[in-house]
Amino acid sequence: MGSAPAQIPTSFGHELRACLRCRLVKTYDQFRESGCENCPFFKMDEDNERVVDCTTPNFNGIISVMDPTRSWAARWLRISRFVPGCYTLAVSEALPEDLQV
Repeated sequence: MGSAPAQIPTSFGHELRACLRCRLVKTYDQFRESGCENCPFFKMDEDNERVVDCTTPNFNGIISVMDPTRSWAARWLRISRFVPGCYTLAVSEALPEDLQV
């Protein structure tokens, strides 16, 4: 997508959430303020309900990716086209059907 990095989570507590599409990890407040850098079409920064619909607190593991295009881990996780940032290894939920279009 873009080359500008995503925000790094400001806290690593229970307020962390992962985007259901790209698995980017940020706090609820960060998604509410600036949305998802990989998925701007969700417009999370314009609609606070979208943050709840498009993200989940149920995920496993976190990986930080500085240069997704050169990282073997990013290729393995299929996030090599996304912006640098923190990503989860796996999410436990699926994106709602009405948002998959």
